Amino acid sequence: MTVDSVRPPLPRRPSRGRARRDLRGLVYVVLAIALVVTLLPFAWMALGAVKTTGELLRDPAGWLPQHPTWGNFAAWFGALNIGKFFTNSTVVAVFTVLGNLVFCSMVGYALAKLEFAGKRVVFGLVLVTLMVPGVVTFVPLFVVVSKLGLVSTYPALILPFVATPLGVFLMRQFIAGIPDSLLEAARIDGAGDLRIFARIVLPLCKPALATLAILTFLGSWNNFLWPLVVAQSSDMYTLPVALSLYSTGQNSTNYGVLLAGAVLIIVPILLLFVALQRYFVQGIAVTGIK
Repeated sequence: MTVDSVRPPLPRRPSRGRARRDLRGLVYVVLAIALVVTLLPFAWMALGAVKTTGELLRDPAGWLPQHPTWGNFAAWFGALNIGKFFTNSTVVAVFTVLGNLVFCSMVGYALAKLEFAGKRVVFGLVLVTLMVPGVVTFVPLFVVVSKLGLVSTYPALILPFVATPLGVFLMRQFIAGIPDSLLEAARIDGAGDLRIFARIVLPLCKPALATLAILTFLGSWNNFLWPLVVAQSSDMYTLPVALSLYSTGQNSTNYGVLLAGAVLIIVPILLLFVALQRYFVQGIAVTGIK
C-alpha cells in the first residue's frame, strides 16, 4: 500500500460559476437594502400626506395614519388653487427643456464636428463655467432681468436657463462619438451642416437628448430661489415657491399640507423618469457622466 492510497482526498474548490452566483446574490441583497433605505423617506412623506397636522405632531415617527384624510390634497385643489402654480411650473419647465435641447445640441455639434477659430477656447470656457456656482451669477443676472423689465414674467423665469454648460458638455461628448465618416458621406451627397445636424445627428442623439431633458426638467421643476426672487406676484409663483409660502403660516407650519404639496410636485418627475428611463441610462453610460 502506497502513501498516496491512504492520503485523504483534498476538499473540492467551489466552481467559478457558483462563486459568481453567490457574489451576484450578495450584490442584489445589498442593492435591495439600499433601495429600501432610499425609499423610506418617500414612503413616510406619502403616508404623512394623508395625516392631520395634529397627528404628525403627536407621533412624527409613526407610519400608518390613524385617521386618513384627503383634506391636505383638497386644500391644494381648492383654496390654494394649485392649477395656477402647476401651469406656471409646466410652462417654465417645458420651454426651458426645449431651449436646452435645441441650443445645447447645436453648440455641442459645433464643438464636436466643426472646425473654427477659437474652438478650444470656447470649449475651455464651457468647462470653466461648469465649476462656477450659480450663486455667483445670481445678483448680476437679476440686475440684467430687472433692467430689461422682465421681472414677474415668463421670460425672466425661462431665458436665463435655456442653455446650460452641463447641457453643452453632455451633447458635445455624445456627438463626438458619432463617426466622422457618416457625416462625410452626407456631405459628399450634397447635404449641408444644417441638414446633417437635423437629419443625421439629432436622430442618433436620442439617449443624450432624453438625459438632458430629464436633468433640465428636474432642475427647472425644483428651482426655488430664482422664481422666489423674480416672481414678485402670486400669479407667477411656481410650485416650489407656492409650497414654501402657502404651507407656512405666521406662527406655525401646516405639515400635512406641506407633505401633500411635496407629493404633488414629485409625481410629474417620477412619470417623466419612468417614460424616459431607458434612454436616460443609455445616455449616462455612453457619455461618461458620473
